Formats: sequence, C-alpha cells, structure tokens
Amino acid sequence: MRLWRLVILGLALAASGCMVGPDYHRATTPVAVSYKELAGWKTATPEDAIARGPWWSIYDDPLLDGLERQVDVNNQTVKEFEAAYRNAVALVREAQASLYPTLGIDAGVTRSNGGGGSGNFSSSSGSGSFVSSSGKGSGGSRGPITNYSLEGSADWAPDVWGRIRREVESQAAAAQVSAADLVNAQLSAQATLATDYFNLRAQDSLARLLRQTVAAYRRALEITENQYRAGTISRADVVTADAQLQSVVAQLAGVGVLRAQYEHAIAMLIGRPPDTLSIPYSPLPETVAAPPPGLPSALLERRPDISAAERAMQEENALIGVAVAAYYPDISLSALGGFVGNPLGQLLNAANRVWSLGASASETLFEGGLRPAQVAAARASYDEAVATYRQTVLVAFQQVEDELAALRIYQQQAAAEAVAVASATRAVAVLLNEYRAGTVAYTSVITEQEQLLSDEQAALSVLQNRFIASVTLVQALGGGWNTGLLPSQSQVRN
Repeated sequence: MRLWRLVILGLALAASGCMVGPDYHRATTPVAVSYKELAGWKTATPEDAIARGPWWSIYDDPLLDGLERQVDVNNQTVKEFEAAYRNAVALVREAQASLYPTLGIDAGVTRSNGGGGSGNFSSSSGSGSFVSSSGKGSGGSRGPITNYSLEGSADWAPDVWGRIRREVESQAAAAQVSAADLVNAQLSAQATLATDYFNLRAQDSLARLLRQTVAAYRRALEITENQYRAGTISRADVVTADAQLQSVVAQLAGVGVLRAQYEHAIAMLIGRPPDTLSIPYSPLPETVAAPPPGLPSALLERRPDISAAERAMQEENALIGVAVAAYYPDISLSALGGFVGNPLGQLLNAANRVWSLGASASETLFEGGLRPAQVAAARASYDEAVATYRQTVLVAFQQVEDELAALRIYQQQAAAEAVAVASATRAVAVLLNEYRAGTVAYTSVITEQEQLLSDEQAALSVLQNRFIASVTLVQALGGGWNTGLLPSQSQVRN
C-alpha cells in the first residue's frame, strides 16, 4: 500500500505542476488583401467547371494522370520523407515514455555454504566468497543454505515543472513539420513530373512543326527544280533551296535528344528504370488550364512549406520551456517491494516481505552560466524560426504573383505570336507565287520562310512557357493540399 501511496503522491505532484516556458502563439505575418497581378487576368475555364480531383486533373490528360499517381507509390525521395515522418512519430512516443514510471521485477535464487570451520563467517551470494574471523565457535558444520527472492521495483521522475511535456510538445510539432515536409516532397515531385511531361510534349510539337516545315521546303525545292528545268533560273536557286531543306532535316534529327532526356527524368520520378518507360508521341494541346488562385490568406493554409515553417516555430518555442526547466531541481521517486526467504513454498508469507521507499531531489548550484546560455540559445532559435516563417510566407506570395504575371503576359504574347505566324504564312504564299511568275528572287522566299519558322518556334515556345507557368502556379498555391490534412498533435501522439 505504501508503494501505491508514493505513486499517487507523485501523480498529484505532476498534475499540479506547471509547465515552465512560454505558451505557443502563432507569429503574425504580412498578408496582402489581394493579388496585384490578378487584375485583368482570369482562368480560361470558370471555377465551377474545374475538375475536383487531384490538381493535375485540370489538364484532362489520362496519361499524365497515370504517371502522377505513381509518384506517391514509387518515388524514392517521397519514400525517404515518409520514413522520416514515421521516425518523427516514433520520437514523440519515445519522449512520452519519460512521463511514466519504470517498473521492474527481479526473481532470484542463491545457494551458499559457510564452511565447517570455527568462528564467525558471512557469505556473499553475489560473489560466492566467504570471510571468516577468529573466535570461539560451535565447532559444528553448516550445510548449504538456499534463499529465494521475488522483488518488484518502481522508479519515476514526476514531470513537476513540465520539462518532459515541453519535450513531447516539441517532438509532436517536429512530427508535424515532417508531415508537411512529406507533402511538400510529394508536391515537388508531382510538379517536376508535370513540368518534364509538358517539356516532352513541347519537343513532340517541335518535331511536328519541323516535319511540316520539311514538307513545305521540299515543295519549294520542287518549284526551284521545275524552274531550273524550264530554264528560267540558275542552278544556284536549287542549291540554296536544298541547303535550306537539309538544315531543317538536321534540326529535326536533334529533337530526339531532349525528348529522351525528359522521358528518362519522368521514369526516375516514378521509380522505374528508363528502359521500362516509353511515352507515345503527342503534341501540346492548344488550351492551357490554370487553377483559380483564390484568396491570398488561403495560401497560408495551402502551402506545405508554410505549414512546416509554422510548426517549426512551435517546436522551437517548446524547447525554450525545456531549457527553462533546467533551473528547477530534478525530483525522483523510487520504491522496492518483495519477498526473500526459504523455502520456496512459503516465500510469499508476510514474514518474508521486504520493502523500501525513497525520494530524492537534485539541483545544480553552479555551472558557469550554462543554463542562461541554453535559454538564450533556445530563444534565439525560436526567433530564427519566426523569421524563417515570415520569409517563407513572403516568398510564397512572390511566387504566386510571379506566375500570375507570367500567365497574363504569356497570354498576350501568344496572341501577338499568332498574328505574326498568320502574317508570315500569307507572305510566304504570296512570295512563292511571285517567284513562279519570275517577279522576285528566291532569296526573298527564303528570307520569309525562315521568318515563318522563327515565328512558329517562338509561338511554340510561348505555349510551352504557359504550361510550365501553369504548373508552377499550382505548386506555388500548394496544389490540392490544405492544413486539414496535417495530423493534429493528438493524432501524432496516439
């Protein structure tokens, strides 16, 4: 009963004990009331028509959807962060273990013999040695003695000042940081895959454009050959037209290099060897989808890196309490109870019962300024975490504004490039007709054909950039993630 009284007393002390150190309050950060670059820009698709599935579903591409779904399953970087999260959760439980008593049980048997000599003797069952002293004895012989023991022990350091609870709070926040880091790794890998995928599709579009150009240049070459056979032009026009054709043929052959590299990068992102993945040819679609940016304040709930930075603040705040707790004495309680005797059948009799209770408190009187330095370091680490959080928020808003501006400007540029392509196409047709009529030199045709190809490549580059900006905007907005998916501290601890 006394053992349980000691435990109950310790529980009461821990329950009534305070938690030293500051309680956590989220630091404020500047949040804009609206996006500056959103003025005059809107997504091509109304918000109510946007797919409600994973964020990449806005592109309505089944192949991209299948590739993206393999990231969470097979991407090794994601697996690395997932293992780090499980480790962080285990550290929370490790810290929680210090809140509870340590219980033990010890059963033993010793057999000893004091010898037959005279005098007093004593035996040490642990070492098996005997010590004798001179004097009168009975002269008799002692036989072997067997002793049995069954003892239980309890040791506990009640968390009177809240040091352990602050450590648990810190580890729980660290686990939430790890959970947000995991989501951020998933989002980063998904966005990288989408970027590589659209870059690959841009190479497919470029290959289609160059093949169309090769066909057009072959027709132009036939015109020059016909003109040469008719005797209206010199051989120089034929040679020039053929040289122009071969230049584009060579350019077409080189397109496969980048396409192969993007395909290999996608294979790595889904955890597969490059030789096992083959993506069929398909050019970029003409329509660029983009998610609605929403309210600026919603960004704080959607960005996993912001959530990680905010949770890191609580982690460092709790460590201030751990450092402050070092100013207070360490209190520990211990108890031992059991039975020692012989024979074994009567071991549990009350006459054989043994017990002990103990309590101790220790306090460092001088340590050369160690504790003030530790508290100051903990507060500095917290201030660093606050600055990191605020900087992360500012960078996030900058990234959103950057991509909104990019989408708006690229859309304007795409319209201008479309006009340029249409004008160059008409000019090539007119000049070819005039060349057949013999009113212009072939150099004029070549110049306009090269201008047309340049304009078409520029238009394709703008389309590619619009897709990349769209993916980057999704990433800047946090994808389809929100803080509601972040495990609570109670979930982490259980």
